[in-house]
Amino acid sequence: MGRSLAVVYGILSYAVFFLSFLYAIGFTGNFIVPKTIDSGEPGSFGLSLLVNLVLLGLFAVQHSVMARPAFKHWWTKYVPPSIERSTYVLLASLLLFLLFGLWQPMPDVIWHVDNWAGQILLTGLFWAGWFTVLASTFMINHFDLFGLRQVWLHFRRQDYHHPNFTVNWLYKFIRHPIMLGFLVAFWAAPHMSAGHLLFSIATTGYILIGIFLEERDLRAFIGPEYDDYRRRVPMLIPMPGKKSE
Repeated sequence: MGRSLAVVYGILSYAVFFLSFLYAIGFTGNFIVPKTIDSGEPGSFGLSLLVNLVLLGLFAVQHSVMARPAFKHWWTKYVPPSIERSTYVLLASLLLFLLFGLWQPMPDVIWHVDNWAGQILLTGLFWAGWFTVLASTFMINHFDLFGLRQVWLHFRRQDYHHPNFTVNWLYKFIRHPIMLGFLVAFWAAPHMSAGHLLFSIATTGYILIGIFLEERDLRAFIGPEYDDYRRRVPMLIPMPGKKSE
């Protein structure tokens, strides 16, 4: 793939990701977007459960398998390394749109908060969670995470190198602020339907498994420095008196 075409591909892949990110906010928050987690005509509970689990499973498998070093080593024999990350981001985003479009509503009410103070609190946590997700990507390297840095370096005929391991901002207090943001956003719901609960439980399980796999890869790649970081900084829940120096 030519250098200019790779840049265009990277930018388009990023654009699809960003649209999927914005759509996810509306999807889980039940507003603005045409298809939300609770909208649509409900079908049978069993069929809806099966369809939704398959959709969640497809995303989880793609997102986990393609992120593993062994897969990347095989994959880059066929896909140029400069667009490997962009391709990963693009496929993950397209699978999210598939999930949004085919998601089956399961409207049974698990809880509904009528109290205005409770609604404000949960809505505030919802937005704080999504803000934490986005902000945390810039606390590491947002453009490397979503493939833009790779295509830009390729365009400039510069060799790619992984960003240095640094501990900034929220990463001084927890190791995975992006994942914490997702968890808060998914669970902070004034209205929790059975479908939303399924989504939240499944994504929580996936996040915990994903953290385990990611940390295993980071320990192998970074080495003792990451082991020391793990000893000093909690995974998801900030703990007073225990933070990175």
